[in-house]
Amino acid sequence: MNNSSDVSVSAVDGCAVKVVDADRIAAVHERMPPADDLADTADVFGLLSDTNRLKLLVALLEGELCVCDLAAVTGQSESAVSHALRLLRAHRIVAARRSGRMAYYRLADPHVRLLLDLALAHTEHTDAIHPERSGDR
Repeated sequence: MNNSSDVSVSAVDGCAVKVVDADRIAAVHERMPPADDLADTADVFGLLSDTNRLKLLVALLEGELCVCDLAAVTGQSESAVSHALRLLRAHRIVAARRSGRMAYYRLADPHVRLLLDLALAHTEHTDAIHPERSGDR
């Protein structure tokens, strides 16, 4: 179906002029992180895009927890929690401290906490439209 709003949106998507402000384009290009850094950042967001891993990280906002406590608080199996923590630890999103046979997990650094806090605040203060969910909620 093609209505007038679809036509106006698609018209905005194109550029009539290829480079409008060459100095600004150069400045933005200069500040662009290297491709490897962008790929690593995309990996972090990919890890955060899984609801179960995100539950683990939100639980860790309260402080250190062991695998069994994380499983209990998130409703996941210990095996699933262990697997998720291995991925998160490999990307330095969580860190572990051993005490005897027990391992206690925490957020790796303040940047992870800040990222989670900002993402949660954004979600709380916006009314997102989710066309991909079509009817969920």
